[in-house]
Amino acid sequence: MTKAVLLGGNGYLGRVVSDHWLKQDPTIELYVVSRSGKNQLINDRIINLKADVTDYAAVEQVLPEQVDYIIDFVGRPEKDPQAFHQINDLPAEVMLKLAQKYQVKAMGFIGGILGDKAFVTGKAKIAARLEASGIKTAVVNPTLVYGSGRNDSMTKLVPLLKFFGIFSKKFRPVTADSVADELLTKLLDK
Repeated sequence: MTKAVLLGGNGYLGRVVSDHWLKQDPTIELYVVSRSGKNQLINDRIINLKADVTDYAAVEQVLPEQVDYIIDFVGRPEKDPQAFHQINDLPAEVMLKLAQKYQVKAMGFIGGILGDKAFVTGKAKIAARLEASGIKTAVVNPTLVYGSGRNDSMTKLVPLLKFFGIFSKKFRPVTADSVADELLTKLLDK
């Protein structure tokens, strides 16, 4: 079995990637690590693990002996630099340390090109650190992600962003399915 660890994988994009990966690869086993240890997806090849994704020792303690891939889905805009570090930097640092320990085939990371400057710049710095590690890193930088059941205040901006996307890719919203496909293609070299 191929084993992949998904930090924060029970969130919106993590569930979409999990669904796509399970359909593409009958040998994949997904270890979804989250604070709750719960997941909306039910599948025999999804193992839900409860751990603080910002705590290396806590995550390492619950993982299997073999890990082939690891993806960090954790992150969101934060105005306070300490909060940004806690929510965005720390899970990526945990991922990198685990990737080095397990000598994974590749890491995955979700960045972003739409949002406030601190968020976009911060995510880009994290991606650069991961890529500089020497471990293959698949980075996806979506704009506003929609579809696959997302229905919040941000999705109301999709029509407007589609219009602005005609003039600039920076504003063009993307589907969760396309983000999942791009990430898996880069991660698995398809």
